[in-house]
Amino acid sequence: MKELKKKLKSDHASIVIPLYNEELRLDYCFSVIKKFIRKKGKLFLEIIFVDDGSNDTSKKKIINFINKNKKNFLNTKIKLISYKKNMGKGNAIKRGILTSRYEWIITCDLDMSVLPDQFLTWKRKKLINNKKYAYFGSRENKDSVVQTLYVRRIIGFILHIFIWALFNIKTSDTQCGFKVFHSNYIKKIFKKIKIKGYVYDVEVVLALKKEDIKIAELPLTWIHKEGSKVNLIKDSVKFFFDLIVLKIRF
Repeated sequence: MKELKKKLKSDHASIVIPLYNEELRLDYCFSVIKKFIRKKGKLFLEIIFVDDGSNDTSKKKIINFINKNKKNFLNTKIKLISYKKNMGKGNAIKRGILTSRYEWIITCDLDMSVLPDQFLTWKRKKLINNKKYAYFGSRENKDSVVQTLYVRRIIGFILHIFIWALFNIKTSDTQCGFKVFHSNYIKKIFKKIKIKGYVYDVEVVLALKKEDIKIAELPLTWIHKEGSKVNLIKDSVKFFFDLIVLKIRF
């Protein structure tokens, strides 16, 4: 009986999807989610959209999607968290994770550069098998399939060097949005996360290390999607500034 309950619980996953002014890319996201739900098998699923202060029609589109499909998806619940002020991706992820109810918590970017199917692939290959680990998708893994812009590769490399120099973090790709955590530890960690912007990933790595949670970097398929809200120059400058702030704190 205990084994049955354990297996049932391990087949529960929450997906946290942060967004800000994504009205143009939501339809594609919805289509990906529908396909994922059809192929997820016995997985009990909770999808949490976190609207980080959008001032377009994103909130309305998500509400319509939920209302239209809430009776159509087997063993799937779709939720929306929304607030008026844009706070940053880190804050959105934090809100979603603290709201999640299932055992495995997946963070996934709305552009679906990494499909949620990646979680099923990792599970099928038994790459996710330890509740005391965090699983990071890594574009630097030798077995990853990555299609991206050359300029992004250069900026990513520079950021990695900077992060390594400041914090001695050996994780090769802290910034990939596709990650899997376990409920045993992740809410305790995110309650302490203070960075609200993109540098939250680095703070999470430092917090995981402090709690003795190992990080496994796993291969994935990552395809660049147009329409990103990231300004490569402006956001990179802010990223470096937040890293300095984080360094002072740690």
